[in-house]
Amino acid sequence: MESDTAVRRIKPPFGTHSYVAPGTSGEDNNGWSGGSEPKRKPDVSLYLLREGLATSLVCVFIFLLWGLVQLSLQQLVIGKPSGDFNAERARQHLERITSVGPRPVGSHENEVLTVDYLLEQIEKVRMTTERGPHFQLSVEVQRPTGSFSIDFLGGFTSFYDRITNVVVRLEPKGGAEHLMLANCHFDSVANSPGASDDAVSCAVMLEVLHSLANQSTPLRHGVIFLFNGAEENVLQASHGFITQHPWAKQVRAFINLEAAGVGGKEVVFQTGPENPWLVQAYVHAAKHPFASVVGQEVFQSGIIPSDTDFRIYRDFGNIPGIDLAFIENGFIYHTKYDTADRILTGSIQRAGDNILAVLKHLLMSEKLADSSEYRHGNMVFFDVLGVAVVAYPARVGTILNYMVAVATFIYLARKASLPGNRGGRYVRDLACATGVALLGWVVAFLSVLIVAVLVTLLGRSMFWYTHFYAAVVLYGSVATGKMVLVHTLAKNLYYRGVRMVELGELYLDVSLLLWCCSLVWMTQRGLCSAYVPMLMVAFPLLTKLLLANEFKNRGASLKYSVLYLAGLALPYLHIMFLIWVVFEIFTPIMGRSGTEIPPEVVLATLVTIATVFLSSFFLHFVYLVRSTKWILAGLGSVFALVFLLVSSGIFFPYSGSPDSPRPKRIFLQHTTRTFYDVHGQVEARDSGVWINSFDYTGMQHITPHVPQIHDGVRSPPCHEHRPFCGFPWFLPVNFLTKKNWYLPAPDVSPSFPVDFRLVSKEETGWGTIKMTFNVNGPSHMSLYLMPHHGASLSSWSFGDGKPQFDLSGEYFVFYSHGLDATTWTFWFEIQPPSESSRSESGPEGMISVAISTHYFFGEDKTTPRLEEVLSQFPSWTFPSFWVSSYDLYQY
Repeated sequence: MESDTAVRRIKPPFGTHSYVAPGTSGEDNNGWSGGSEPKRKPDVSLYLLREGLATSLVCVFIFLLWGLVQLSLQQLVIGKPSGDFNAERARQHLERITSVGPRPVGSHENEVLTVDYLLEQIEKVRMTTERGPHFQLSVEVQRPTGSFSIDFLGGFTSFYDRITNVVVRLEPKGGAEHLMLANCHFDSVANSPGASDDAVSCAVMLEVLHSLANQSTPLRHGVIFLFNGAEENVLQASHGFITQHPWAKQVRAFINLEAAGVGGKEVVFQTGPENPWLVQAYVHAAKHPFASVVGQEVFQSGIIPSDTDFRIYRDFGNIPGIDLAFIENGFIYHTKYDTADRILTGSIQRAGDNILAVLKHLLMSEKLADSSEYRHGNMVFFDVLGVAVVAYPARVGTILNYMVAVATFIYLARKASLPGNRGGRYVRDLACATGVALLGWVVAFLSVLIVAVLVTLLGRSMFWYTHFYAAVVLYGSVATGKMVLVHTLAKNLYYRGVRMVELGELYLDVSLLLWCCSLVWMTQRGLCSAYVPMLMVAFPLLTKLLLANEFKNRGASLKYSVLYLAGLALPYLHIMFLIWVVFEIFTPIMGRSGTEIPPEVVLATLVTIATVFLSSFFLHFVYLVRSTKWILAGLGSVFALVFLLVSSGIFFPYSGSPDSPRPKRIFLQHTTRTFYDVHGQVEARDSGVWINSFDYTGMQHITPHVPQIHDGVRSPPCHEHRPFCGFPWFLPVNFLTKKNWYLPAPDVSPSFPVDFRLVSKEETGWGTIKMTFNVNGPSHMSLYLMPHHGASLSSWSFGDGKPQFDLSGEYFVFYSHGLDATTWTFWFEIQPPSESSRSESGPEGMISVAISTHYFFGEDKTTPRLEEVLSQFPSWTFPSFWVSSYDLYQY
């Protein structure tokens, strides 16, 4: 440390003010000088931190808290298991379910093998309940047919036929009027064994069912365990249950078990809507709590391209619930690497302990019987390192937030209301310092974005996909360096007549002001996440007040610095945990976000935001060190070194390592496309292997391994008169990936080709044309409707009868069926175009109707040509593949 003896005896330059040490004559208790002339040197010696010591303190503080966050994440089970939930038995269920391989809807593995195993295990539990005094168990296999529209992926309509639900009802003997619902899904996407998504949840539910059925204490209410067999088909099975099953009318609340990653801790990321008693139940009962209202508000904002059965129960069942999901290691979510051996037994144990405890609590709760009475209100909730959960009503949070904001403004107002010109000078200084802080942020953001663009132009995008901390160092050093540089220039050029200890206090006030403004803004918008800025204001403010005498008498002493950091520990620990959650979710998502979103900009922005948040209360230290030249030199050297390494290509984005795979996701379809004119004649036909990259790098790293793939075989340009550009999109995600490739290939010849027929075409009494169709085909098909210029759809046989989600003039209908499905019959009515509204340049007729088929399993899934192409892909890729067709008709 060094003593600050720099009480300037020269007149300050224009635009600066002279400050004196706290406690000298002519000054109030807030430490602001009352005169414009420099005062005599104070009797006390105020310390400044040495540059190396300040850097060491901040680094140790950050690394220590980050280590605590990582340690808490490794502690899957807190304390000893109660013994009520047997994780080893649940693991056996998991291994048996996943042993059959991928389980897409309609496959023998999903509809027969998995269902038979579930029924076998449920029957064992049923026999136990028959001999016991307390419970009775009923089981049904439901095969619903239905349709609905959903505003997911831009919006589309879903139709399902005879999909499978295994429904188990456990209740007190004599029956129960009110029921809880526990939901999982046993189907998986094609080409993935789906251990985490969502076989492990079904394994946990089987063991929870076993435990509840064998307990000696009777329950007040009943519970339904829904093992649904069609969630990956965009939430179809849950819709079939909640809208059609007779037991659904008695359900008062639900718990949904999901996954967006593989293993780790399951986190509560959605609750409600409203019904704060559900959060209170989780807080009271969960053995290993892990929850955050921040995750809930981020997920419900729609920026994460995913959805769960929670939406269906909320929107179509009007019942509240709790949504839990595994979020770690999303790099292998929906890939072949999602296997049972990657899920730790500790993850199964904690999930089972939590679900069992919360269900027991709710099944004994009086609030479940009349949940509508406790409906109103939201909850603020967050856990502390997975040890305990803090939860309180949102209205209490609003009061608390405003109390903290008022306390902060009173603290600042006392300085602003000093007599004479001191208060006005303080306000001007505070406004100026706030501008400098904001300027530092803007410069940091712009600098980081420039680096991100350079990395992209150099062809090194997504280098961090396997080497995450390299991105933290690269972009973090730029952001930190630019902010430190801005404040160093301000200190040396603008504040040349001002004592550094006074500047340190001023910029601490700036940090409080900015966080307080965000607190008020978020509270006024009704965001429960406002508790985060509340913590970031309350603890630093309290710390500042408690350490006022130490800072006043000794300045930035070592004791003051250590105690100051200690006061920041709790809010910083929590915000660092939230930062971990953000990166744990969004980093893998960039690997499946399509070719149009530049991932460098996204990740660089996230790193910069995290840096700004963490640095906010370290601005205090920038002005409490005599020099920052070595800090700037170190940050510049680190940036230069990492940038050179990134530019050289040493950080390859992907990995096929069995221990820690980070595969590149690619979709391949061997497809045959046929286009018919308005007279039913074939006007065009081709076949090829259609390849889509689901990340920004496209085929950049694939071309050296698969030389047939190059820019010369890019897919034909989008034909605007063909629905979805004339390609067999499985879901309406064409807006995500616009760079795709088309390799010539022989025609596909599946054993069960689609049979698409126009059954009738008639004019209605109200001037529309009603067209009815019959379709027979595989378990997965997509229907595209594109009314021609001047024509419009007025009604159809899907959903509520009203065509919804017109995607730039196109309608998308997703179809799937289970076993023994009947012919798919549908109709729509179209208003023909008037003579004046017809387009001479457009296609003939009123509407283009296209049907695409998708063969996800069985002998029709692959072809020799497809296997030939697949064999050339490197081990660090995950090609998801199938056979498809696309047939376009005009009417």
